[in-house]
Amino acid sequence: MAAMQSSEHIGLPFMKMHGLGNDFVVLDARAQQIDVDAGLARALGDRHRGVGFDQLAVISHGADTLRLTFFNTDGSQANACGNATRCIARHLMEETGETELQLTTGRGVLTARDEGHGLTAVNMGHPQLDWVDIPLADAMDTLSLPIDGAPVATGMGNPHCTFFVEDVEAIDLAEFGAAHEHHPLFPERTNVQIAQITGPDRMRMRVWERGVGITLASGSSSCAAAVAAARLGLTGRAVRIDLDGGSLSVDWRDDGVWMIGPTTHVFSGTLTPAFLASLT
Repeated sequence: MAAMQSSEHIGLPFMKMHGLGNDFVVLDARAQQIDVDAGLARALGDRHRGVGFDQLAVISHGADTLRLTFFNTDGSQANACGNATRCIARHLMEETGETELQLTTGRGVLTARDEGHGLTAVNMGHPQLDWVDIPLADAMDTLSLPIDGAPVATGMGNPHCTFFVEDVEAIDLAEFGAAHEHHPLFPERTNVQIAQITGPDRMRMRVWERGVGITLASGSSSCAAAVAAARLGLTGRAVRIDLDGGSLSVDWRDDGVWMIGPTTHVFSGTLTPAFLASLT
């Protein structure tokens, strides 16, 4: 279990945030040493014995920008987490008064921007469309995988598998998502989306996140589904995505895939010394 020398006797501050119900615990390691490992992530992610989250995000100093590190509830790390990036960007913009900033993630350096009206945008970078970059286990057409339903594979710093269906509500997402997360075509596992085209440049989508399970929303999944729909000619490059937790706007532009939506800082709290000591 990770040692947190500066927090053992005074507790550890954290923030709880969400983007459309896709929820996060955020630890700020700028002012104090916080060593996070898989065990701490799993303990904090427990919704009964910890705090509960879809992802844990840690803010730290990088070489040129602040750095974000993400953990899933099973303790595994993720290179990308679009909604968490938007939530933290909003917090930092309110803290500094800036309306645009850059954050370093495993996905690369991402630009975030205040769009006004309580909306925050982040450029999630260019999609990875070649099988080796996603990655897949073998060379193949990423627009039509040899899986029942012919899903589309897309990389957004993490792997995605998007199924376009007639009715997302007719599918048992818990069973469907769990089965496909571990499909042998995806050596690093995959996020799974089931998407239904509901109108011109609009879709309804539900998400299973690798290492997490069913989520109310997912930023990187929304970007992947938008890219997949545009590549198939089902929508244009700008699309509105209706998730279980609300709606996001995604725009695949020449400089990358931009995602825009609301964020919420729910509360700030402190993990007690007793809780931290129980993890050692």
